[in-house]
Amino acid sequence: MKTTFFTQCRSILLLWLTQALSSLGSAMTNFALVVWSYGQYGSALTTALLTVCAYAPYVLLSIFAGALSDRWDKKRTMLVCDSLAALCTLWVLGLLVAGELKIWHLYLNNALNGLMNTVQQPASEVAVTLLTPREHYQRMGGLQAFSRSLVSLLTPAFATALYTLVGLKAVIFFDLGTFAVAAVCLLCFIPFPPTTEEEKAPEPLFAAAREGLRYLRENRGILDLILFLAVINLTASMFNAALPALLIPKGGEEALGLVQTVTGVASLAGGALAVAFPRPKSRVRVICNSLLFAMSTENFLLAFGKSLPVWCVGAVLGWLFIPVMNANMDALFRETIPPEVQGRVYSARNTLQFFTIPVGYLLGGVLVDRVFVPFMAAQAADSLWVVFFGAGKGGGAALFFLVIGLFGVLSCLPARRDRHIWGLEE
Repeated sequence: MKTTFFTQCRSILLLWLTQALSSLGSAMTNFALVVWSYGQYGSALTTALLTVCAYAPYVLLSIFAGALSDRWDKKRTMLVCDSLAALCTLWVLGLLVAGELKIWHLYLNNALNGLMNTVQQPASEVAVTLLTPREHYQRMGGLQAFSRSLVSLLTPAFATALYTLVGLKAVIFFDLGTFAVAAVCLLCFIPFPPTTEEEKAPEPLFAAAREGLRYLRENRGILDLILFLAVINLTASMFNAALPALLIPKGGEEALGLVQTVTGVASLAGGALAVAFPRPKSRVRVICNSLLFAMSTENFLLAFGKSLPVWCVGAVLGWLFIPVMNANMDALFRETIPPEVQGRVYSARNTLQFFTIPVGYLLGGVLVDRVFVPFMAAQAADSLWVVFFGAGKGGGAALFFLVIGLFGVLSCLPARRDRHIWGLEE
């Protein structure tokens, strides 16, 4: 059985392995640039805008990306997009070596990388389908989930170690090296099935986008669940924007790296739980309860915690059941949405569900820098605010995490009573 899997899936396994390695390099660069920018400017808003710029093209254009990917050669699309992203990273390295790197260069770099990722992602998803035998879809999906969790786990530790010991240039060199390995393997060693010549006239882009939106409008349960997840993404992105402002002033760059490493471990364990658990009686209950548990634990431990062990416990509790939630949400969508319209519906879903991510990063950065940090700076050293949350920038971010926790818990309650979402169980 194992021999059959490895012999039948040799090409897709090589693609999966090399793309996962390249993803690790890219994630390490992104992490190191966040640390560098916070060290240079000391602003949560400045670092949050890095993610805003990366997500903006994805949100604006993903509704059309599926249709574009269907028209273009998948292998060529992946190579071109990855190569252009690598050129952008090389440009950043050149500016860094010359001592001319500024924050606006990173904003432009992230925006261009986000644009490349918007087009590359659907092409790579289709590539997995083309290269994987149907009987191995589930196993391949499990490997992809595993590699994503492993990248999340390794990125903070590897990036922090390399950045601290050698510097930002070393992290970027590692990123470019992993890209080269992935590109050479994709170009030379991974044959794609020949494209068939029955070229049906492709559906116009706007018509494809309208089809996905029409389906959501007619299926309120799916639409309400997507909008609920959009609110959760808003909370999660405010969380991510404020996390460096909390941990770096209170515990240093090593604290940020360790907490994110623990987050990766928890996600990895959660992925194992998602595979091991049998199908639940109610997927909707698992989704709602997992998110409510995450929102009601980590945010409050980060807000009131004053030591690294407490922050790490919060990371475990906040992220352990997120893969379980994602697995059940994905299964619920696949069971409910007809396969013939899934691509268009998923494109519409990406726009509606993820547009709150750049909004949340921007909002989180503004609120921490302009509202919560100045508020805490105005408090007396013996005030209850300082006693509970600490002084300085870290104290302002800690107070913000209390607000995030309350908002997250309250946002979960309406979804638990939404009859349209519960109707998906039928």
